[in-house]
Amino acid sequence: MVQVALLDIVFSLDSVITAVGMAKEIEVMVAAIIIAVVVMLFCADAISGFIEAHPSVKMLALSFLILIGVMLTAEAMGMHIKKGYIYFAMAFALFVEVLNMRTRQRRSARQQAAAADAEVA
Repeated sequence: MVQVALLDIVFSLDSVITAVGMAKEIEVMVAAIIIAVVVMLFCADAISGFIEAHPSVKMLALSFLILIGVMLTAEAMGMHIKKGYIYFAMAFALFVEVLNMRTRQRRSARQQAAAADAEVA
């Protein structure tokens, strides 16, 4: 539990930066941070297991952080990027990753079935 609390403190700064970059209303920012803390506390083991089973999701999450960081930097330099473009890019990348995960899962199941059939024969 202490480790989760320490990690949550580290990721809170990340959550604050992300919330500030993606929302203008303070209520939305506060809600996003509170939800992130609650999810980290109650779902840390499940999330950790999921990320270990699917390491490409970790890369996708880091890519999202880079995307948001670039957007924040661009806005700080006076260039406005519509958030709809960012949301679409993130949703599309997530959709593609879900398809890849399903494909890998099906391929693994077929390989296991083929190996089981080979052992029987």
